[in-house]
Amino acid sequence: QVQVVESGGGLVQAGESLRLSCAASGRAYSTYAMRWFRQAPGHARELLATIRWSGSWRYYADSVKGRFTISGDNAKNTAYLQMNNLKTEDTGVYYCNVHLRGPDREYWGQGTQVTVSS
Repeated sequence: QVQVVESGGGLVQAGESLRLSCAASGRAYSTYAMRWFRQAPGHARELLATIRWSGSWRYYADSVKGRFTISGDNAKNTAYLQMNNLKTEDTGVYYCNVHLRGPDREYWGQGTQVTVSS
């Protein structure tokens, strides 16, 4: 019913930048928020950033504050994660989560790999 597709991952060196995209399609008519998570090897999935469509409220985890920026295009139901000054510890699979209202439900993308080499 709802498809979530991430893109933009890849292999970069420390200090470089990447921009991830997350597009929600299908019955994604009532998007409330979109979130980016990261799962590093051997670690739990970690919430990195959130954007709410209403009022563009944003949240950032301390680990990415000042380096990552979440933005969105409401008309396209797409969120972006601009990642600057990447560090080796940013390596992991990045997942997009789409939160819909009426009723509340969430959908996940398949993830995109980000690898930061030293």
